[in-house]
Amino acid sequence: MKTLTTLFATALLAATATLAQADDLGPDKAMQLLKAGTIQPFETLNAAAQAKHPGSTIHETELEEEYGRYIYQVELRDAQGVKWDVHLDAANGQVLKDHQDN
Repeated sequence: MKTLTTLFATALLAATATLAQADDLGPDKAMQLLKAGTIQPFETLNAAAQAKHPGSTIHETELEEEYGRYIYQVELRDAQGVKWDVHLDAANGQVLKDHQDN
């Protein structure tokens, strides 16, 4: 039982540490980064995400800082109604993750 408790506590601490590494950025900070040229224009990032799923519509976007890197997250719905989450490096537009959202 002690081992199970220790494993659970370790997993909880690891999850908490991971969550603490991602910070949502507000519109003011996003505009500062955009004006400084640190991140690409949102239209460019949206187009890159939609290129992965032609005919899709954007439902939600979010900019986060994770481990010193700016990540732009886009939630899409394709023509068949399937939800997709696409994560891009906001600095260069590279697609980092593209997975179906259940």
